[in-house]
Amino acid sequence: MSDHSHEPTPPAPETFDPKHAGGLPKILLTVGIIGIAGSLIGFFVPAWHQQFAFSWLFASFYFFTICIGGLFWTCLHHATDAEWSVVVRRQMENIAKLLPYFAIIFLPVLLFCMKDLWKWWDMQPGEDPLLDGKSGFLNHKFFYIRAVAYFFFLSWIATTLWKRSTAQDTDGAAKHTLIMRKFGVGGIPALALCITFAGVDWLMGLDYHWFSTMWGVYLFAGAAGSSMSLLVLIVTGLKKQGYLSVVNDEHYHIMGKFMLAFTIFWAYIGFDQYMLIWYANIPEETMYFRLRNTESWWYFSQALVVCRFFLPFPVLLFQYTKMTKKWNLINWVACWILFMQLIDIYVVVLPALHRTGFSPSIFDLTSLAAVGGILGWLFFRNIGKSFLFPTRDPRLLGSLKLTN
Repeated sequence: MSDHSHEPTPPAPETFDPKHAGGLPKILLTVGIIGIAGSLIGFFVPAWHQQFAFSWLFASFYFFTICIGGLFWTCLHHATDAEWSVVVRRQMENIAKLLPYFAIIFLPVLLFCMKDLWKWWDMQPGEDPLLDGKSGFLNHKFFYIRAVAYFFFLSWIATTLWKRSTAQDTDGAAKHTLIMRKFGVGGIPALALCITFAGVDWLMGLDYHWFSTMWGVYLFAGAAGSSMSLLVLIVTGLKKQGYLSVVNDEHYHIMGKFMLAFTIFWAYIGFDQYMLIWYANIPEETMYFRLRNTESWWYFSQALVVCRFFLPFPVLLFQYTKMTKKWNLINWVACWILFMQLIDIYVVVLPALHRTGFSPSIFDLTSLAAVGGILGWLFFRNIGKSFLFPTRDPRLLGSLKLTN
């Protein structure tokens, strides 16, 4: 809530000066180019092509979840007419604005690695009764139609919200708020469908026999928590450079509460999915967890339970740990949650290739460097194209007087 007992003076607009980023954008671009060069070796060498395919899918989907999480928080802000998030909303929008680039990032796996990733791709009718029963969904034409739909709707919503938000900085028109509210309300179910069916197509499809009705919610829980964690780190980085003085510990407190909420929610959904599958004991469902409890993959699965829930939960539980002045704990937890999301997506993707246990590859690192480096560089290119916070949003003054 906000304290309206007296209205503060509207803050002056802030624009990011590229010199304050130092050499970080160039470093990210260099890392990205080196990562692409290393990944291309795996792409063109037949013996390593399948490993490249799984590694690239893992890296691409990891960053995809973070960016779609940024879009979720932007839509939620507008759908609920939230005040607290006005001063940090532009950075949510900047994260979501990276979504159109994923239409290019996913091209290598969607056009050249289908046979390496999805066993059903080249199977003929009659080979597997289970696949025949799913042929209305698992077929080449519909697969590509869905992929185009994901990229179109996510890009359209993210770009429209960013353009309307920045346009309001110029003219202050209330019509932008009304249009963004409509896109926020409609965008939440749209992105829910996109992340669910993209997860079904690209991740669950790695073993087309397996199914889970909670898969989309599980992926969403990780996306929302990790994107909020990235927002905390971006805001902290900008504040250290002298920007975003309008963001105070009250805003950090709410961001920390959302990190706590989705830490709990991820554990709740993960446990429910595991418990229901274990209880039903249907072979087509249990195969997912049987594989990830095999050999060294078992340690990763247990580490996710302990490190993604039981470690951050007690830290985020207390109010003072969610404040930036208290040993910077919230930033360390944000880094940890992002790392755990990385391990989570890794455990989802790579066991489908290395079924006998953990088998690291250099292409896991080159793919992460390629996708992460280029996206980081693009983020710094975009961040200077608008003010760092919405300057003429009608709820700005309420955000400045936030109290918990």
